[in-house]
Amino acid sequence: MAAGGLKMLQNMLEQLPASERKIAQYILDHPQSILNSTVNDIGVQAKTSGAAVIRLCKSLGLNGFQDLKVRIAGDLVKPAEQGYRDIEPGETYFSIAQKTTSNSIQSIRDTEEIINFEELERAVTTLLSAQNVHFFGIGASNIIAKDAQQKFLRIQKNATSFTDTHLVATIIANAGKDDVVFGISHSGETAEVIKVMALAKERGVKTISLTKYGQSAVSSLADIKLFTSYSGEAPFRSGATSSRLAQLYLIDILFLSMATVQYEHSIQAIDQTREAIRFIKEGN
Repeated sequence: MAAGGLKMLQNMLEQLPASERKIAQYILDHPQSILNSTVNDIGVQAKTSGAAVIRLCKSLGLNGFQDLKVRIAGDLVKPAEQGYRDIEPGETYFSIAQKTTSNSIQSIRDTEEIINFEELERAVTTLLSAQNVHFFGIGASNIIAKDAQQKFLRIQKNATSFTDTHLVATIIANAGKDDVVFGISHSGETAEVIKVMALAKERGVKTISLTKYGQSAVSSLADIKLFTSYSGEAPFRSGATSSRLAQLYLIDILFLSMATVQYEHSIQAIDQTREAIRFIKEGN
């Protein structure tokens, strides 16, 4: 059953215009009320308008009010979430291991709930037909870019991953019409990634973004937008732990989705990769 409506509202709350924020807050405070309400009912109850409810659904990237209702209905029948927990001074190793496990699982579940599968399908189709895929991220996001490059190369998809912005600019300047620039930035506001995406857009190169859920400079420049969940991260680990795991999870979904579309080809390519690595290790 679809879920994630409440997570979407939590993630987007501070970015919404005033009228949409009032509706979002009302739904978060009274999630049960939406199940048997119309657009106009919610508008009246939130002291705004039905039109603002429709705009809210659009801001969330949903296919209308019914989509939001279905997702919230799914949220309401889920087991209660434990939520993200931060470490404390003098924490035991056992407790740290428990919290890290819990937080990691939570970040993946939260991200799964907000996946837009139509956008995911567009990404898979675009990547499969791409001549070259150029991944770009800074800092922890470059780890994700490197992981994506390694996976794509295994299924014979030409891929690059560089942190030198001048080198990336050179690649984009010479990119073909079938190339794709894939910008990765958890915040969606990393200056270097914004510039690279803007250059790709100016040059007419297709773009895909991977950012936290919501509106951002990086996602606004992308033809196809992929998101990881954001709300509720523990402050000590929010920069590069939960977000990194969620990004790796999305890249895995992309890779496996591409592999299953061209299953026999992917199996053959992976077998060839495995054999080549065995040869390097064993020398025969």
